[in-house]
Amino acid sequence: MPTPLSSNISISSEVFTQEVDGETVLLDLQSENYFGLDEVGTRIWQLLQEHNELQKVYNILLEEYDVDATQLEHDLQVLLDKLLDAGLITVEINDNAHSRTSSAL
Repeated sequence: MPTPLSSNISISSEVFTQEVDGETVLLDLQSENYFGLDEVGTRIWQLLQEHNELQKVYNILLEEYDVDATQLEHDLQVLLDKLLDAGLITVEINDNAHSRTSSAL
């Protein structure tokens, strides 16, 4: 199920983050699994830490990067699905009051 842009994203309190040379390594302290982010993924992670509103994150990315809006939404969705599947974030879908969560790996 795609994550609507109206959703709120929460980062798990069990995630340790370390940025190295413009990339980020995430460690899920509960499962002890690592997850790596490239430079763009790192920027998305930074924005998720600053803003829990996905629409706001999307709008900032659209301004910062020379990317087609549809492509950005797709790429953002792919990353969110990976983060969700890894248990690093939870998603609260505001448009129908359902919450989408995943257990850690």
